[in-house]
Amino acid sequence: MSALRPLAACAALIALTAPAAMAQDEAAPRTPWGVPDFSGVYSEYTPAPLERPEEFGTREFLTQEEFAAREAQNIDQAIRNAGAAPGTEGDVHYDMESYALTANEGVSSPNMRTSIVVTPENGRIPPLLPQAVAREEARQAARAGREFDGPEYRSFGERCIILTHQLPPIFVYGYNSNLQIFQSPGQVLIQPEMGDPRIIPTDGRPLPDDLLPQWNGTSVGRWEGDTLVIETAGFRPETAWRGASEHIRVTERITRLDHDTLEYAFTVEDPHTWAEPWGGVYPLTRMDNILFEYACTEGNYGMRNTLAGQRAAEREAARQD
Repeated sequence: MSALRPLAACAALIALTAPAAMAQDEAAPRTPWGVPDFSGVYSEYTPAPLERPEEFGTREFLTQEEFAAREAQNIDQAIRNAGAAPGTEGDVHYDMESYALTANEGVSSPNMRTSIVVTPENGRIPPLLPQAVAREEARQAARAGREFDGPEYRSFGERCIILTHQLPPIFVYGYNSNLQIFQSPGQVLIQPEMGDPRIIPTDGRPLPDDLLPQWNGTSVGRWEGDTLVIETAGFRPETAWRGASEHIRVTERITRLDHDTLEYAFTVEDPHTWAEPWGGVYPLTRMDNILFEYACTEGNYGMRNTLAGQRAAEREAARQD
């Protein structure tokens, strides 16, 4: 019997230390191959606006009173939408508050920032350079009056080719602002609820010098401690993300804050569009749910009717002339 005493002592020690170890693993889980485990479904929604309202100047965070007022304003907006007149947009379209996606209950780090953008210091995206303005005006002029000439003149969003809020950097959208992260040794996959998945190698390889232009660019990743750093470049010029050129380069940094929250930070550089880099940060909040299938097909299925209707209108106009 005495031989069992060391086993009993070990069992008692395991029983005492297991809760602490489990708590640590739950707070910062790791994959079997040793890197932080970010896998799961997350909401991108945050009540902070993209750019900081000018009245806050360079102040990054709200006071408790200001934060409470912002939350109350969100709730008031949800109530107004719920009571919208029949047939209006508010009556037929949900908002994020309807599904409690603005709530901070259970989240240890509610977003009290005055804006997502934190660089430059004023929390606002730098103005476009003159060459970027001219480039955007030329794009618009090339399409002016030709929106119904053919499919190439319809917007990329309508045709479900580019959903700009899911390009890197990822931005909060009005709905379906969710994503899922999958991990395997040497790779991370980010699947937005809307848009194409990004398969990112995490072996530290550099971006190739001669990149084949792609709609979503080319991404490579590396681990810096417990932070996943993703570099993306090689976009097609037609992407025109916020007026950017094909020379845009995006750096994303994902770090765990707690069991339910990842910090998503990004920096955007394009010397052909902005005089200085800019960037921001916001939380990704874990959801105990799955992504639902999203089908973006209306613009493509409806293309025949859209163009046929325009041809009919042109024939009618010609007859009247």
